[in-house]
Amino acid sequence: SETKPLVASSDDAEHFRRLKAYQPWAFFITFGGYFMAHFSRKCYSTVKRPLQELAHYSALVLSEMDTIFMATYAAGNIINGKLGDTFNPTLILAIGLFGSGFCLLLINVAIWFDFEGINDTFGVLFIDAVYFLFGFFQATGGPVGTAVMGNWFCDPESIAARGTIFGFWTCHQYLGDITAGLCTSLILKLGWPYWWALTIPAICNIAWAFLTAQLVADPYTVGIITPEVKIRQEKMEAKRKELAEKGETMADDEGPKPISYAGALAIPMVAQYAFAFGFFKLTNYVLFFWLPYFLGNHFDPVTSNLIATLYSVGMMPGGIIVGYVSDLFGGRRAVVIGTFMVTLIFFLAFFAAKSESGLNPITLLALLACMGILVGGPNNIITSAVAADLASHPSVRGNNKSLGTVTGLINGCGSITASIGLLAVGPLQEKYGWGSVWYYLIGCTATGTLLMGTKIYAELFPPRTTPNVTV
Repeated sequence: SETKPLVASSDDAEHFRRLKAYQPWAFFITFGGYFMAHFSRKCYSTVKRPLQELAHYSALVLSEMDTIFMATYAAGNIINGKLGDTFNPTLILAIGLFGSGFCLLLINVAIWFDFEGINDTFGVLFIDAVYFLFGFFQATGGPVGTAVMGNWFCDPESIAARGTIFGFWTCHQYLGDITAGLCTSLILKLGWPYWWALTIPAICNIAWAFLTAQLVADPYTVGIITPEVKIRQEKMEAKRKELAEKGETMADDEGPKPISYAGALAIPMVAQYAFAFGFFKLTNYVLFFWLPYFLGNHFDPVTSNLIATLYSVGMMPGGIIVGYVSDLFGGRRAVVIGTFMVTLIFFLAFFAAKSESGLNPITLLALLACMGILVGGPNNIITSAVAADLASHPSVRGNNKSLGTVTGLINGCGSITASIGLLAVGPLQEKYGWGSVWYYLIGCTATGTLLMGTKIYAELFPPRTTPNVTV
C-alpha cells in the first residue's frame, strides 16, 4: 500500500522519503553497536569456570565483579542517557564501544601476566577496577541507541508499529549473547587458550566504534523535518506570537533543550516502570551471568555454553511477541508483560525442584528456550518501546532530547536493583545450593509484577471517557 506523507506538501513528502531511506541504516548501525556490547559482555560469563579454575579467581570475586559491573552499569545508564541527549549521540556510542574493547584487552593482560598469582590483592583490585570502567562503557548502547532509534522512527507508521520495530531491534543483545557462547565453545573445542574468548570481541568492538562514528543521530541535523520538529516549531511560533503581543522578542530556535532528571521522573509511569524493571532485570542478569556456571555442575564447559545459548535464543522472539501483541492492543504493554512474568514463575519453580537432581538435556533445552521468551519479552520492550511511549507523553511532545534520559533512568534504576541483588547469588549457591537461587528469582519476579499492578489494572479496566461505549 502507498505510504502516506507526514503532511500533504511536496516538501514534506521529500522529508518523509529521506527519513524512510535512512531508517534501515540507523537500525543496522545501532543494532550492530548493541550486538557488539553484548558480545563483549557475555564472553566474560562464558569463561567464568576457566577464570576460577585456571586464573584462580574465587566464586566470591566473580560475584563481586558482577556486582561492580552492574553498579557502574546502572550509574552509566543514567549518566550516558543524559550525555546522549546533551551531546552528539554517535560520539557517546563510539566511545562506549572503544572503551569496552579496551577493557577486555586489559583483562587479558591480567590473565597473561598472572596478576592474581603475583599478588592476590593486586590481582583482585586490578580486575575489579577494569570491570568498574567496563560497566560505564557498556551503558552507552541502551539509552543512547534507543534515543537514536526514536529520532529516526518517528513517523506515524513507525509509531503505530513501535512495539514490533523495537521487538526486532532488541534482538541485538541476544544475537550478541549467542555469538559469544558459540565463539567460546568453538575456542574451547579447538583447544585454544580461553582468553581468546575475550580478545575476539574486544577487537570487534573497537572496529565497530569507527563505523558508529559515521552515524547521523538526528534527522534534523541533515535538514529532515520530522513530526517532532514540527510540533516544537509550532510551540515556538505560538510563544513568539505571545511575546510579540507583549512587545518582547524571542531568540532563534536553537533546538530542543535536554530534559532534566527531575523532568523525566515527572513523566507519568517512569518511576513505576523503573522500580518494576529492577526486579525483572535482576532475574535476567542472574541467568545471564550464572547460567553457564550452573550448567557446568552437570555438563562439560563446551556443552554447558551451548545449552546456555538456548536461553538467549528464546529471548529474541520474546521481545517480538510482546511488541507485536501490544501493538495489536493499542500499546497496552503492561498486561502482556504481566502475563509473561506470571508464567515465568512456574518455570522457575520447576527449576527449584529439579536443580539438585539434574535435568534431562532435551527437557532442559525446551525449558531454557521458553524461559528466554518469558524473560526476554518484558526486558526488551520496557527499555525500548515502553520508554519511547513514555518519552512521547504530551508534556514533552516536540522535544526529542528526552528519550535517552528516560531510557537511562529506567535501565539505570533497574540496574541498581540488579547490582545489589546479584551480590547474593554467589553466597546463596555456595551455602544453600542452587534451589535457593531459583526461589530467590521467584520472589524477584513476583515483586516486579506486583509493582506493575496499578498499570495492569488501568489497562484492563480503562476509565470510561464517554457515557456510551460500543462493544
